[in-house]
Amino acid sequence: MDLIERNRIQIKKFEIMINTADENLAEELVACDAKFYTPANPEPLYGGKGYLSVVYWMRKGFSDVQWHITDMVAGEDKVAVKWELTGTHDGEFMGITPTNKKISVCVMNFYYFNKDGKVINDIAAEGMIGILRGIGAL
Repeated sequence: MDLIERNRIQIKKFEIMINTADENLAEELVACDAKFYTPANPEPLYGGKGYLSVVYWMRKGFSDVQWHITDMVAGEDKVAVKWELTGTHDGEFMGITPTNKKISVCVMNFYYFNKDGKVINDIAAEGMIGILRGIGAL
C-alpha cells in the first residue's frame, strides 16, 4: 500500500474516532507528541486524548455532534478533508444558552502525518467564523 492510500485509510478511521470518541483509536491514529491549538483551550493540547478533548467540548454544546467526510484529497504526508459537521445546539456553547437549533456546517481541515502514519498536526480553516471574529461580531 502506498502512503497516499495509507493516509486515506487513516482519515476514514479518524472519522470513526471523532464520532465515537474512541480513546484507543485516538491513541492509534494520533502521535502522542502531536500538538493542537483550538479556540476551546488557550494552551496546546497533545496526543489522542488532547484531540478528543475538543470532541468532548463540542458535545457539551451539541450532544449529537457528528462529522462526515464529504471530500478528501490525500498526499504522501498530508490530507485535506472537507467535513459536514451536524448537531443540535442543546447545551451551552461558548457562553450561548441552548437554542435547540440544528446545524449543518462545512468545515475544512488539513492533517499532517509522520512516517508511521500518525497525525502530527491538524490545521483548521476557519471560514465564516474567521470573518465574524475579524469584524468583532464574535
